[in-house]
Amino acid sequence: MNGMGHGIYGSFWGFFLNLLIILLIVVAVTIMLNKSGYMASKDNERLVKIEKDIEDIKKTVEDIKSKLEEI
Repeated sequence: MNGMGHGIYGSFWGFFLNLLIILLIVVAVTIMLNKSGYMASKDNERLVKIEKDIEDIKKTVEDIKSKLEEI
Protein backbone atom coordinates (compact mmCIF):
# COMPACT_ATOMS: atom_id res chain seq x y z
CA MET A 1 0.00 0.00 0.00
CA ASN A 2 2.98 2.17 -0.43
CA GLY A 3 1.85 5.33 -2.26
CA MET A 4 -1.35 3.75 -3.49
CA GLY A 5 -3.72 6.27 -5.02
CA HIS A 6 -1.10 8.98 -5.13
CA GLY A 7 0.54 8.10 -8.43
CA ILE A 8 -0.02 9.85 -11.69
CA TYR A 9 -2.60 7.24 -12.75
CA GLY A 10 -4.47 6.97 -9.45
CA SER A 11 -5.81 10.44 -8.75
CA PHE A 12 -8.28 12.77 -10.38
CA TRP A 13 -5.49 15.09 -11.48
CA GLY A 14 -3.61 12.20 -13.01
CA PHE A 15 -6.72 11.24 -15.00
CA PHE A 16 -7.20 14.86 -16.03
CA LEU A 17 -3.54 15.10 -17.10
CA ASN A 18 -3.84 11.91 -19.18
CA LEU A 19 -7.00 13.21 -20.82
CA LEU A 20 -5.29 16.52 -21.58
CA ILE A 21 -2.28 14.76 -23.14
CA ILE A 22 -4.53 12.60 -25.33
CA LEU A 23 -6.50 15.65 -26.42
CA LEU A 24 -3.29 17.51 -27.25
CA ILE A 25 -2.04 14.60 -29.40
CA VAL A 26 -5.38 14.39 -31.25
CA VAL A 27 -5.31 18.13 -31.96
CA ALA A 28 -1.70 17.97 -33.17
CA VAL A 29 -2.45 15.05 -35.52
CA THR A 30 -5.56 16.81 -36.85
CA ILE A 31 -3.60 19.99 -37.56
CA MET A 32 -0.86 18.04 -39.32
CA LEU A 33 -3.40 16.17 -41.48
CA ASN A 34 -5.16 19.40 -42.40
CA LYS A 35 -1.89 21.01 -43.41
CA SER A 36 -0.90 18.02 -45.52
CA GLY A 37 -4.33 17.98 -47.16
CA TYR A 38 -4.04 21.66 -47.94
CA MET A 39 -0.64 21.18 -49.47
CA ALA A 40 -1.91 18.30 -51.57
CA SER A 41 -4.74 20.39 -52.98
CA LYS A 42 -2.30 23.20 -53.67
CA ASP A 43 -0.03 20.75 -55.50
CA ASN A 44 -3.01 19.48 -57.50
CA GLU A 45 -3.84 23.03 -58.57
CA ARG A 46 -0.23 23.49 -59.61
CA LEU A 47 -0.31 20.26 -61.63
CA VAL A 48 -3.50 21.34 -63.41
CA LYS A 49 -1.88 24.66 -64.31
CA ILE A 50 1.24 22.88 -65.61
CA GLU A 51 -0.92 20.54 -67.71
CA LYS A 52 -2.71 23.53 -69.26
CA ASP A 53 0.63 25.17 -70.01
CA ILE A 54 1.85 21.95 -71.66
CA GLU A 55 -1.26 21.82 -73.86
CA ASP A 56 -0.70 25.45 -74.89
CA ILE A 57 2.92 24.69 -75.71
CA LYS A 58 1.88 21.66 -77.80
CA LYS A 59 -0.57 23.80 -79.78
CA THR A 60 2.09 26.44 -80.35
CA VAL A 61 4.59 23.82 -81.55
CA GLU A 62 2.02 22.36 -83.94
CA ASP A 63 1.27 25.83 -85.32
CA ILE A 64 4.97 26.47 -85.84
CA LYS A 65 5.38 23.09 -87.57
CA SER A 66 2.49 23.82 -89.93
CA LYS A 67 3.93 27.25 -90.78
CA LEU A 68 7.35 25.71 -91.40
CA GLU A 69 5.80 23.13 -93.72
CA GLU A 70 4.15 25.94 -95.70
CA ILE A 71 7.49 27.61 -96.17
